[in-house]
Amino acid sequence: MYFAALLARTEDGWEASDTDLDDVETLSDLTDLAREASVDEDTVLVFIEQEDAWFGVIRVDGEEDPRIYVSNASAATRSSYGEILLTDELLGREPGAEDSIAALEELVGLDGTEEGEPDNAPDNDHADHANDHANDDDDDGLDAVPAGPLGDTGLLSDLGLPEAELLMLRTDALVEIADALGAAEVLETVR
Repeated sequence: MYFAALLARTEDGWEASDTDLDDVETLSDLTDLAREASVDEDTVLVFIEQEDAWFGVIRVDGEEDPRIYVSNASAATRSSYGEILLTDELLGREPGAEDSIAALEELVGLDGTEEGEPDNAPDNDHADHANDHANDDDDDGLDAVPAGPLGDTGLLSDLGLPEAELLMLRTDALVEIADALGAAEVLETVR
């Protein structure tokens, strides 16, 4: 089960609104959604939480690039919303690397031959065993994503939640974050 909300800072404090992520496919979409909720280009926080698995906070300040924190990157990779937050830059990958890999996989069949070439490989258990090991290598890409926190651990420091406290949060994290920001009551109204 997911929960997503926006907290927009105003002169009078924080305003909260729940948000529907059905139309959000990219980090740009999510950033645009946050900017639309902004009052006078002030700070907007987007909270996304998958119950007992991970949470993410995206901070958007005016036209600056979004700052992102994900509590458990490995768990987030198994979520469509988590994948939105886990950008190439955040993961330390070359931008577009996945697109290049996908394009190469289209050109080369699973048996290692290019399209249109005959498959001369013997059809035996040894070949199947080799393919099993090749598939194991594909799974290692997921293991490269850390099982712990990833991103900007200081994105809430100036708002009252130091890095060390953010890193300690596990369950009910969004409630604790909102409490530290003085926005617990407004967040509760949309929860």
